[in-house]
Amino acid sequence: MAERISRVPVREQDPKVRATNFEEVSYGYNREEAMLEASRCLHCKNPRCMSACPVGVRIPDFIEKLASGDVDGAAAVIALDSSLPAVCGRVCPQETQCEGSCILGVKSEPVAIGKLERFVADYASEPKVEKAPSNGMKVAVIGSGPAGLACASDLAKWGYGVTIFEALHKSGGVLQYGIPEFRLPKDTVLARELDRVAALGVRIETDVVVGKTVTIDQLMDKEGFKAVFVGSGAGLPKFMGIPGENLCGVFSANEFLTRNNLMKAFRPDYLTPIRAGRKVCVVGGGNVAMDAARTALRLGAEVHIVYRRTEAELPARREEVHHAEQEGIVFDMLTNPVEVLGDEKGWVRALRCIRMELGEPDESGRRSPVPVPGSEFEIPTETVIMSLGTSPNPLISSTTGGLETTRRGCLVADESGATTRPGVFAGGDAVTGAATVILAMGAGRTAARAIDKYLKNL
Repeated sequence: MAERISRVPVREQDPKVRATNFEEVSYGYNREEAMLEASRCLHCKNPRCMSACPVGVRIPDFIEKLASGDVDGAAAVIALDSSLPAVCGRVCPQETQCEGSCILGVKSEPVAIGKLERFVADYASEPKVEKAPSNGMKVAVIGSGPAGLACASDLAKWGYGVTIFEALHKSGGVLQYGIPEFRLPKDTVLARELDRVAALGVRIETDVVVGKTVTIDQLMDKEGFKAVFVGSGAGLPKFMGIPGENLCGVFSANEFLTRNNLMKAFRPDYLTPIRAGRKVCVVGGGNVAMDAARTALRLGAEVHIVYRRTEAELPARREEVHHAEQEGIVFDMLTNPVEVLGDEKGWVRALRCIRMELGEPDESGRRSPVPVPGSEFEIPTETVIMSLGTSPNPLISSTTGGLETTRRGCLVADESGATTRPGVFAGGDAVTGAATVILAMGAGRTAARAIDKYLKNL
């Protein structure tokens, strides 16, 4: 019976080898492996996996096509709802979404939905996507990250003239600057996904900083855009506010990863190097912390992840934590920095920390860490990378009248993505603060439907 087949393992680079290179860690499935894994699907009458997907991919339908060997048919099914399948198959937290809802996971292991999506995206022919005739209306999308790409793709399919405005010199947003090459290859996988969006007729203009190069008012009043979607993400890093954070050798994870991923600091043939040092401490426990730590490791450093709770509370994906442990990264749990110590030249020499213990649960339901008196100690290090989350850049909200923000600087938007400014919609990290790629895509699709409805009622 299909349910008795064990989950097909995915081949990966050897940990000792991959810790020295930036090539993709996972090799993914081959055709035989993908079809075997697809055969495990029970094709539930009430597919909980599909309802747990933020963009609503018709998971049982694409898996059924794949199980029969129809890879192109599977790609066509996915293309109905997702414009970034090769990305989602690699970086989405499937264990808490589609796979986390798979009924097989109750007694054994869930279907490897993410790995199957990746296989289809990598090996299928380019799916044909139906597109409505032009309706003559223009929509501006700010930001070419997952929220902007998802919103733009749907609107373009429905006949709108869509232009994405990207502040950086390359498109892709956090997919380009935030996720390391060893998780998401840029020149192959991401480039192909971006080409797919462009093939829908979406224009992408880079080096346009909305709020400075051009304002939302100018886009709507002078350039003829009938609606605007703000998917500008959350790129403003947070720091702890402890002494010594201004020392040389202290980075935000955002800067460290951008320097490596977008500016190719890890490649000796690029003139934009970064100094990681022989020892690195990464403060934080999310996916971005894992990315920063594993990047620093590949740059030749001994790396410690410093986290104030236990491993059980780490917010990062289990797969990322597992890979980091395999590669030799040291996890200093129940540890919290209190000061960055420097040498006489102003460079980091150590991170002063205090031991923590778990107390009562906080507002999120997790047990709050509290300091253990008299337990201070030092971790010798040359570099400290702060990975404590990010918030939206205030440039757009400060240059656009009528846009309300929360106390955290996020744009206020209703469940459809409509902001307090008529004709302006928003979604993804610009509204929620830093979250996941797939949630941003879901918000982009929701806003696209709201924009379509808004414009049809003008």
